[in-house]
Amino acid sequence: MEIALRYLAHSRSGDKGNIFNVGVFAYEPSAYPYLVEQLTAEKVCAFYKVAERVDRHLADNICGMNFVMHNALAGGVSRTLALDNYGKAMSSAILRMPIDLPEELAEQALKRFSAVLQS
Repeated sequence: MEIALRYLAHSRSGDKGNIFNVGVFAYEPSAYPYLVEQLTAEKVCAFYKVAERVDRHLADNICGMNFVMHNALAGGVSRTLALDNYGKAMSSAILRMPIDLPEELAEQALKRFSAVLQS
């Protein structure tokens, strides 16, 4: 079953010069192996379509990963008029990426998300 990453993880991002990074952290350890398998540097690079190169760094102990996007901000925030390209805004975009999960795990994630919205 395919669901958006936002149901499985949260994210943070930032920028420095012409580089931005996006951290992705699984809500539940059971989802983390699927994220590692499917959120590759190549797929993330193709998703954003702005970086020359993407490096992925895993943080297994906290069920997270960090993606570093090189040469991705048109020279950096102070050198471009495209202010919407700030790295700080990039974390919400990755949460739209589709992730394939076993149906049971996907349904658990959707139920958990729904319960949070109702509280």
